[in-house]
Amino acid sequence: MTKLSVNVNKIAVIRNSRGGNMPDVVRAAQDIERFGADGITVHPRPDARHIRYDDVRALKRVLTTEFNIEGNPIPSFIDLVLEVCPTQVTLVPDAPDAITSNAGWNTVANRDFLTGVTARFHERGIRVSIFVDPVAEMVAGARACGADRVELYTEAYAREYAASPERAVAPYVAAAEEARRQGLDLNAGHDLNLENLAYYIGRIPWTDEVSIGHALICDALYYGLENTVQLYQRQLKH
Repeated sequence: MTKLSVNVNKIAVIRNSRGGNMPDVVRAAQDIERFGADGITVHPRPDARHIRYDDVRALKRVLTTEFNIEGNPIPSFIDLVLEVCPTQVTLVPDAPDAITSNAGWNTVANRDFLTGVTARFHERGIRVSIFVDPVAEMVAGARACGADRVELYTEAYAREYAASPERAVAPYVAAAEEARRQGLDLNAGHDLNLENLAYYIGRIPWTDEVSIGHALICDALYYGLENTVQLYQRQLKH
């Protein structure tokens, strides 16, 4: 069964727009767990425009499901992850000024760097996932870096889904099959939503986890947070 990890960054964006602590990110994350999510994801960035480092520490103290911290492994991020020691760290090569993640790692060109970072996290017992485009060479490269998982960057799938679901998912199926050949576990994330999620999982049922934030929080404005978490879980079980 594919697990649902909910990214709570957008809840922090709303809080930060007015200051104070409304909405309460920690309480929202606990509610999301209670509503049936299998994990919580955060993506702290250096400018603290949504999730802040102190949020990560506060969440670690109360979460009871899997905790996934994703981000670019700059020194301050590495220190935070080693301090908090989450279930999983997802390495994402986003620039400091990126609005959102927009590419996977070149795991071949960055092999030495990623190998060193992965080893540091493994010393603390943290599962390492590397964010990659749906390219077999990049998946195999992640295995060579010592990663436990890859997360396939699904923006292209979501963008092309309406025109042709089969064509959109094809490179992801190939990359997922390569991950299985390499002995890697498999995650997916970016722009997955209620329209395209079930088809993706239907074609790649060995996906271990999806990380969904923006679409899920947007849907919650209309359906309510509890109902929305359950709607996404039903898509995964469809």
